[in-house]
Amino acid sequence: MAQAAAVAKPPAPPRRRRASATPRRLPYLLIAPAALLMLGFIAYPVLSVFYYSLRDYNPTKPWRNGWAGLGNFTQAFRHDPQFWDTLTFSAKWVVVEVGLQLLFGLALALIVNQTFVGRSLGRALVFSPWAVSGVLTSAIWVLLFNSQTGISRYLADMGLGSYGTSWLSDTSTVFPAAVVADLWRGVPFFAILILADLQSVSRDLYEAAEVDGASRLKQFRHITLPHLKDAIVLSTLLRAVWEFNNVDLLYTLTGGGPAGETTTLPLYIANTSVDAHNFGYASALTTVAFVILLFCSIVYLRLSKFGGDEK
Repeated sequence: MAQAAAVAKPPAPPRRRRASATPRRLPYLLIAPAALLMLGFIAYPVLSVFYYSLRDYNPTKPWRNGWAGLGNFTQAFRHDPQFWDTLTFSAKWVVVEVGLQLLFGLALALIVNQTFVGRSLGRALVFSPWAVSGVLTSAIWVLLFNSQTGISRYLADMGLGSYGTSWLSDTSTVFPAAVVADLWRGVPFFAILILADLQSVSRDLYEAAEVDGASRLKQFRHITLPHLKDAIVLSTLLRAVWEFNNVDLLYTLTGGGPAGETTTLPLYIANTSVDAHNFGYASALTTVAFVILLFCSIVYLRLSKFGGDEK
């Protein structure tokens, strides 16, 4: 009987092994090296800029280095008219460039989104300027604006304008010339992002609108634009930040001239730090630019209701 009872007794359940914490920590361990590198290459420079913005730091005049407190910021806002001039031009540059790039980029995206012979080649031609580096773009347009061998020479041969005209040396033409040069490279950025979002619009919406008698303009207003809202908001914000920090193109084309007409705030910061070696004051200007961009980005995202549903 005892043996039968022992046989009938169900086996004891197996003991649960304590779950190892290693599999759960493994993803964090794998990304830890990259995270540490990003922390070192991003966080440290940012914090060092904030630190040097509160100091007088000029490697060529070490006897003047020391704690400045808010003196650099007071110098910028109260005693440096060039700071306000460059900040005003930066705002003008961003508004004009981003507005025109969005307009032309949207138009190109709508065109290459249609079905036509050679569409693949057309898309490649539209997007190709974006693959060119900023320095190479500047070099191309420097040659195009050259007064002896550039566009102005050929226009003068056709009786339009005079020989020897330098658009980059004239205060009345330097801004439009710089805008055109940057448009050539900036428009494909908007075209790429907007076209990618256009590919996800259902054709059923347009077919239903056509059945209801909606015109192309109404379809664009009530179907296309609402669908592209987030893509437009994100692309304009990213491009505005990039255009505000644009240095390579303007530095190569004009060097900030003539007479400082095309000097943006980042270009002024570069000249202050690299040429004048006044790294403390340049760090203060960089901090001001960072705060301005952060504030404008937050306000823009709040006003545009990025990521929210249309009501």
